[in-house]
Amino acid sequence: MFTDISDRIKHNPAGHHYGVAVFDADGDGASEIFVSGFGGPNRLLKWDGHTLRDIASPVIADDGTRTVAAAAGDIDGDGREELYVMNSDTFAGPKEQADRLFAHRSGGWEDLFSKPGNWAARNLMAGRSVAAIDRRGTGRYGFFVANYSRPFKLFELAADGAIHDIAPAIGLNPTTGGRGLFVGPLASDRSDIFCVNEQGPNFLYRNTGLGTFLEIGSELNLADALENARGVAVLDADGDGKLDIVYGNWEGPHRLMMRQPNGTFKDRATPAMALPSPVRTVIAADFDNDGYEELFFNNMGEANRLFKFDEGEGAWKMHPIGAALEIEGFGTAAAVADIDNDGRLELLIAHGEQTPQPVSLYHVAEADGNWIRIQPLTRQGAPARGALVRLTAGWRVQTRVIDGGSGYLCQMEPFAHFGLGRVPTVESIRITWPDGVNQLVTAPPCRHTLRVPYPG
Repeated sequence: MFTDISDRIKHNPAGHHYGVAVFDADGDGASEIFVSGFGGPNRLLKWDGHTLRDIASPVIADDGTRTVAAAAGDIDGDGREELYVMNSDTFAGPKEQADRLFAHRSGGWEDLFSKPGNWAARNLMAGRSVAAIDRRGTGRYGFFVANYSRPFKLFELAADGAIHDIAPAIGLNPTTGGRGLFVGPLASDRSDIFCVNEQGPNFLYRNTGLGTFLEIGSELNLADALENARGVAVLDADGDGKLDIVYGNWEGPHRLMMRQPNGTFKDRATPAMALPSPVRTVIAADFDNDGYEELFFNNMGEANRLFKFDEGEGAWKMHPIGAALEIEGFGTAAAVADIDNDGRLELLIAHGEQTPQPVSLYHVAEADGNWIRIQPLTRQGAPARGALVRLTAGWRVQTRVIDGGSGYLCQMEPFAHFGLGRVPTVESIRITWPDGVNQLVTAPPCRHTLRVPYPG
């Protein structure tokens, strides 16, 4: 299925890389790809019309740190996303290198944690993932940090410009083996938080609509306390209009948690999907534009896997993966983005935990179906991460969530990408913002990227 186009990455040396995040770093309206460096420089890859080239400034490159995860979000409400970068120079507990929070100021980047007033708020505990969340629906995001064997944190910017960890005040500071995160409307119409963990139960925090949360993971059969989770993604796996959850357990049975009529979840992974592996990132995306998402499991030191939904049989089946099989690849993380604006998704895989390897880039050459891409915006004009987008085309409904990160170490592009196959037109698109506000867009044109401002 996938074709290797890694030659489109200009200067792609072998290295130790972990997390990947996709966001508009330079404010030109196009997405760049941040690739973390562990013991070497971070990279910021920009499409120049022919190749992906590294445009990371020395501040963003931050050479010598041990970066493992990243996520973007508009923390200050200025309409432009900041970048949270997680450093982990130790496996668990206290660390030496603090996390960074890069903001664009006066034509360059600066670390907000380095300001004297924010020095005490820095995260000095080893973590795994970070996600952007607009918990109150105002367009101002916080960064939720899944630490490992230390309390989770939620950083927000106060009116005086100071950064505070508000997790203890609202009960979002569990201590566990934090791994992957998902932000979106799973149990409410707001931004809920699903945390998959190691050596302990998973958590689902339901947003009350007041900026506070209730933990209901066990009630919904999502705890899975005996497994060691890694990557997590959501999709409507059976076409019933409700979001289901897929996540990988390290060397344990992977899960496809399907929504039941009573609101709980039940594991419906096929034997091939559940087969244990050294899994890292899990991605749900329509790579071939046929109108159905595929499920990609990125494994480390073992062949990657791809699953497609067989509509005729109503079942998920393993599908030939092509060049992205990577039998000898030590994949650590992966993300998707339409880097060249041609209406098909690229898959970027980072490597290097066990041995230095270059970054890989793939796409599906025969992805010639119709498509449409939707980007909801906050009232300030930044990507509305956590927004829900439902598309009706050919009398079938597809559902996407604008990714807040971090399924595991990574954050996808802030677009809802819909393949349409041979369907020629779209009837409507309904967007639900993180504050619960809805808007209906009728008859949008296919083969276009549509940016939708916040209503009013």
